[in-house]
Amino acid sequence: MGEPFDTPLAVVGAGAAGLMTAIHAGRGGLRGVVALDGARTLGAKILVAGGGRCNVTHQAVDERDYAGSTPASIRRVLARFSVEDCVAFFEALGVALKVEDTGKLFPVSDRARTVLEALLGAAASAGVSIRHPCRVETIEPMPQGGFMLGGAWGRLHAARLALCTGGCSLPRSGSDGAGLAMARSLGHTVTERVVPSLVPLLLAEGFWLRQLSGVAVPAELRVLGPGGKRLVRFRNAVLFTHFGLSGPAALDISRHWTLHHALDAEVRLQLALLPDMDEAACSRWLLEGTGRGVLARLREHLPERLARAVLEASGVEMEATPQRIDRDRRRELVRHLVGLDLPVTGDRGFTHAETTAGGVPLREVHLETMESRIRPGLHLAGEILDVDGRIGGFNFQWAWASGFIAGSAVAEAECRA
Repeated sequence: MGEPFDTPLAVVGAGAAGLMTAIHAGRGGLRGVVALDGARTLGAKILVAGGGRCNVTHQAVDERDYAGSTPASIRRVLARFSVEDCVAFFEALGVALKVEDTGKLFPVSDRARTVLEALLGAAASAGVSIRHPCRVETIEPMPQGGFMLGGAWGRLHAARLALCTGGCSLPRSGSDGAGLAMARSLGHTVTERVVPSLVPLLLAEGFWLRQLSGVAVPAELRVLGPGGKRLVRFRNAVLFTHFGLSGPAALDISRHWTLHHALDAEVRLQLALLPDMDEAACSRWLLEGTGRGVLARLREHLPERLARAVLEASGVEMEATPQRIDRDRRRELVRHLVGLDLPVTGDRGFTHAETTAGGVPLREVHLETMESRIRPGLHLAGEILDVDGRIGGFNFQWAWASGFIAGSAVAEAECRA
C-alpha cells in the first residue's frame, strides 16, 4: 500500500456481502480494511431475514434458482463458494446450522443475531474497522490512484473500493439505491428496469380473494404471455391477504410478473388452486363426486373459507351437487379452480421487498475477482449486481459467494503488489 492511502480497501455497505468481502480481505493478509455503513443498525437485513431467524442458505443451490444475469455467469460465481463452504464457514465461527423440511438452513439458535454477531466477530478478528453510521455520499477516482470517499463523517482515501450497498429493497436498512447511483458515477451501467423482487402483490379493490385474509393454500401461480403461453410458474404456498397475495409462490413470481407485464400489457397472472388438473380433468373430478354436494367435494382440497368463496365467486349454490350444476356454471367453477386470471394492480414496493431485481450486469465484472471491467480497483458484490434469487436463502448464498470472491481477490492483488 502506498503512503497516500488511508486504507488498502474501503467496503461500502456492511451487510452480508460487505462483511463477507471485508472478512476475507482481512483473512487474506490485508491490514487496515475499513467497512462503512450508513444505517443506524448494522446488519438490519440479516436481523429481519427469515422472520428474525435468518435463513442463511439452502441445502441445494444452483443457477436455476436465480434470475437476472446469465445462468452461466451466476454458476461460475456460486461454484467458488458452495453451500458446503458456507456451512463450514459458519460452523468455524461457532454458528451451527440446521436443515428444515423446506431445505432452508437456519442457525440452531433460531436467532438471526447469532449470525450477525458471528460475522461482526469474524470481521474484528480479521482486523476490519467497521464505521457506522457513516453514509458515503461521494466517491471520486483519484488521478494518483485509488478512490476518495466522502461524507458528513469526513474523507477516506482507499487504494481499492468494494461496493456492497445492496439494491433498493428495505430502504430503511440502508439499501436505498444510492449504491446503484455510485456504480453509475464510476462508469457502470444499470439494467433499464430495477424493480422490487420477493414482494407481495396487490389485487384490485373489491376482488373476492382479498376477503380471505389469513387463508394459505398450496397452489400454482403462472405468468402467461399473449396466447396463453406459460412464461414462468411457481408452485408453493399462496397466502391471501387484505391487499392481495403473499406467501412463497407470490413472492417468487413477483419479479417475473412485474418485468414481463412492463414489456407487454397483455401478460396475465393466473392462479391454479388445483394445479395437478387441467380443465377437463377438473370437470371430470367434480362429476365423479356422485351423491356429494359440490361444497363437500371442494373441501377435499381446499379450506372451508376458500371453498365457499370459490363457489360464491363462480355463482354456484353451496348445496348443489356437481351433476345439477348447468354446464356454463360448471365451466366457470372449473376456471376458478384451475386457471383464474388475477387483477394485479402492482406490488407493495421496495419497502416490503426482500430483494431487488436488476442492477449492475455481471458482464461488467471479472467473475474470477468481482473486479470491475470498467474501473480497475473497484469490486462489486451482493445485491448491487443484477442477480436475484428465489425465496429460501438463495440471496444470502449469492452474497456469501460474491463477497468471498471479492475479498479474497483484493487481498491477493494488494498483498502481491
